[in-house]
Amino acid sequence: MSEPRLRVGFVGAGDNTRARHIPGFRALPNVELTVVANRTRESSERVARSHGIARVAADWREVVTAPDVDAVCIGTWPYLHAEVTLAALQAGKHVLTEARMAADVAQAEAMLAESRQHPQLVAQIVPAPLSLRMDGIIRDLVAGGALGELREVSVTHTTGQFCAADVLRSWRQDRGWSGCNTLSLGIYYETLLRWLDQDAVVIAADAAVYTPLRRDAESGRDRPVEVPDTLTILARYPTGARLVVHLSAIEGGLGRNEVRLNGSRACLRIDLAVGTLTLTPHGEASRDLPVPSLPDGGWRVEADFVDSIRRGSPVRLTDFTTGVRYMRFTEAAWRAWRSVAP
Repeated sequence: MSEPRLRVGFVGAGDNTRARHIPGFRALPNVELTVVANRTRESSERVARSHGIARVAADWREVVTAPDVDAVCIGTWPYLHAEVTLAALQAGKHVLTEARMAADVAQAEAMLAESRQHPQLVAQIVPAPLSLRMDGIIRDLVAGGALGELREVSVTHTTGQFCAADVLRSWRQDRGWSGCNTLSLGIYYETLLRWLDQDAVVIAADAAVYTPLRRDAESGRDRPVEVPDTLTILARYPTGARLVVHLSAIEGGLGRNEVRLNGSRACLRIDLAVGTLTLTPHGEASRDLPVPSLPDGGWRVEADFVDSIRRGSPVRLTDFTTGVRYMRFTEAAWRAWRSVAP
């Protein structure tokens, strides 16, 4: 038997939507790309033409209320995720929203509460993709006691994106567009939740903006940078393990992208830049662990979303409950930084 038809509408068509979601849905059997509403009519028409979407809508509300739309894919910046999600669920549509979940915790909690009012609808967040090939291995090592008692978790992600003062202002540096989401914090904390399933409490945070004004690409005017260029967080898990997170967009060169899990028996280094796992039992030599090769790096977001709709498969990557958890940590770090900011 053929799969039942599923009609998908798109609110927002940013880079990830065009690169991942639209092709991902198109590759699935009996999925129709029905309508798109991007920031402007012109950009909507351009996306529709180049990606085979049947028509454009003048406003995102037309997408979520359209009778020929069964599911809505939200590819906007975080500031709009909650409003569109609430409207789509209330209109009886399944929802796949781009990460980060929302602009702040209040919005995320409202999204979760609304989704619970519609248990027949699938509500999914696009997952952090950095470690999809490794997640199962890391979870098994931690749960199986290979590391012993977890003592310290160290996250380091640095780039040179904002080293130069003449780099254009990003939407990620606009509090109105991105909310309390800071650099890559949410994506890494979400990843840690998969491995450890523990919520850390923020003890302290420090951050800085080194180029306070940047040129806005749309207006051509200098506008304030409202989100830090660099952020360091100290937190603690209920078990007593420390969590140290250092994120920076002002480190030139190759940058760093790794997580270290330090336990009483062994240490595990997760190099996310090259996709390797290195285990070092105390008193023994380090050894690289095999990492499976998965199609498209393990990316199954659109297929999993459609499977959940058609077959009732539970949402794993990523459900709204998990999204609220990472938004709570993200906002706690923001508040900790703002409490000491000059």
